[in-house]
Amino acid sequence: MSSHPAFSIQDVSKTYGDRRALDGVNLVVRPGEMLALIGASGSGKSTLLRALNGLVAIDPGPGRIEAFGESVQGHGRGGEPLRRIRARIGFIFQQFNLVGRLSLFSNAALGLLGRTPAWRGLLGLWARDDASAVMAALQRVGVSDNAGQKAATLSGGQQQRGAIARALVQKAQVLLADEPVASLDPVAARKVMELLSDLNRKDGLTVVVTLHQVDYALRYCPRVVALHSGKLVYDGPSAGLDRQRLVEIYGPEIEDVLWEGEQR
Repeated sequence: MSSHPAFSIQDVSKTYGDRRALDGVNLVVRPGEMLALIGASGSGKSTLLRALNGLVAIDPGPGRIEAFGESVQGHGRGGEPLRRIRARIGFIFQQFNLVGRLSLFSNAALGLLGRTPAWRGLLGLWARDDASAVMAALQRVGVSDNAGQKAATLSGGQQQRGAIARALVQKAQVLLADEPVASLDPVAARKVMELLSDLNRKDGLTVVVTLHQVDYALRYCPRVVALHSGKLVYDGPSAGLDRQRLVEIYGPEIEDVLWEGEQR
């Protein structure tokens, strides 16, 4: 395992107009962790996640983000090795980001494009070893039987598993998942969270996931980082998130949500 952190975030801020989405955030993510980013809507969790691989540019100034010991961005500029770094990071979006008219196999195979000639991808002419790797990834996430179906015909849970398979085909060492279960029904959401947890425990992938569902963060993520108005307000074990802490993070309205959960 690398001696470098998976991510090192130092004094990172991000401003949109007169709103500070991130405010001096400092955080280290160690290789092999499964970490949840939580907080109310607008707290900055998705902004932070997207900044980790350069999808969001941080403010000019002292802020710096490193991945695997290399600069992603700092001093208001993107790092030179950004393309190389992104090849090691899989990004899972809430809305799957699959091409609906393509088969699930073809969508997962897009993870090969960083190391396969572009003409092969355009024509769908994958080498035998590459095709085997795609099928192995689809089997790993439990949707190999759907490989030939168009992505648009699949359920949300199947599409999200296909998106995760694409990251596995990419040979990503880190999965950044931005609200990956927000569009799914409870059963499909649980299966996706169990898959991410399994990839973390058995395959050693580092997983950073933003979640609105506090119960999923508590159940699946040993470490939780909470943001409030762009500031980091909690970083510790999920077991340390008691009721009072959650009220501090979300406000008193969370009491109603917690009470409803206890009644189920």
